[in-house]
Amino acid sequence: MEKRWIALYVENEVGVLAKISGLFSGKSYNLESLTVGTTEDDSVSRMTISVSSDDVTFEQIKKQLNRMVEVIKVIDLSDVPIHMKEILYVKLSGLDEHEKQEAFRIAQVFSAQVIDIGTESLIIASMLTEHRNNELIALMNKTYKQVEVVRGGSVAIESISTSCR
Repeated sequence: MEKRWIALYVENEVGVLAKISGLFSGKSYNLESLTVGTTEDDSVSRMTISVSSDDVTFEQIKKQLNRMVEVIKVIDLSDVPIHMKEILYVKLSGLDEHEKQEAFRIAQVFSAQVIDIGTESLIIASMLTEHRNNELIALMNKTYKQVEVVRGGSVAIESISTSCR
């Protein structure tokens, strides 16, 4: 099983997301991440989907998506240079002053931002790769007692140069 990425251009209509996710659940494909948003054309949305699958299953997924009327275009992002980021929020609670200062230092090292602060808590926002966000979460869980994590799925765009992920 390998992690793979697909971008879909779909009609921006009610029920399209349900049909796409229904295809995955109906075939028992494991959808690891799905993000969706409108494009420069309000009638078209772009989905970024992550799945774990073998080669045969991944080819089946792409073929089944291509057959859907609402799908305009399927792009396999698995082997092309892309820029990919995931949004992450981490809320730390029950902090003393020393722990807050350490959280600011950690955020700085990870190029994340402290976006909200209270007397005993703070919220860090990160827009890094999934791997780097995983590292940040692991460090926060190791360092602090009260950690709350909210993640959005990754979004990706094909690179115009040769840089990758």
